[in-house]
Amino acid sequence: MEGFVGPIPEQIRVIGEAAQPRALPYRADMTVLDVMIAVGGLTKYAAGNDSVIIRTAQGEQNTYSVHLNSLIRDGEIENNVALRPGDILIIPQRLF
Repeated sequence: MEGFVGPIPEQIRVIGEAAQPRALPYRADMTVLDVMIAVGGLTKYAAGNDSVIIRTAQGEQNTYSVHLNSLIRDGEIENNVALRPGDILIIPQRLF
């Protein structure tokens, strides 16, 4: 089925300043870098190092910081964190 990304608990959703914000089907061993490639990277307005992952586990919502600029622009691979099904990656806009 073209365009089917699966039920929400099995998606990774990317919102905010991604070139193409959207929901992606989760696959095993998916990382932030995989997702950033799929959404075409950051916009020029993105505050990449202020990005967060929202993850719900056992009914509890947790927020994790992720440094996308350091990963994408500086190649700091320690920022390439693993994602879990249902994660939401939020990329905020830079304040001018």
